[in-house]
Amino acid sequence: MKTLLSIFLLLSGTLAMAQDAPYKVVFDLTSKNPATHQAVVRQAKSILDMRPDAQLEVAIYSEALPFVCKEKSTLKPELEALLKTGRISFKVCGETMKRKQVKPSDLIDGVSVVPDAIYEIISRQKEGWGYIKVAQ
Repeated sequence: MKTLLSIFLLLSGTLAMAQDAPYKVVFDLTSKNPATHQAVVRQAKSILDMRPDAQLEVAIYSEALPFVCKEKSTLKPELEALLKTGRISFKVCGETMKRKQVKPSDLIDGVSVVPDAIYEIISRQKEGWGYIKVAQ
């Protein structure tokens, strides 16, 4: 019985610490599919609503670039609203922008450019962030 109680106390402490851990997640987005873009927005909103301590980042590269371009995004108002929370950032790969001939001024205000989105993702993972590959 004493062993069972010890295990319970150990597990309770571990679960309590897990709940106190910062909620930080980086999303890896490469899809050009608007339904995939909608899924990212929906997931981000849900997390931000459920977890006031959440800090999110969406790393955008390859074919996902239109997601954050002023003239091409189908979700511009939603992205602007998310950015206003100060709890999510959208980071675009500079290398992808060069290949696609997109200028920083073409991006929705508040979207940042990083030299390399894959390096950004790896850096976040090294800092202990969770990782979600957005696929569809």
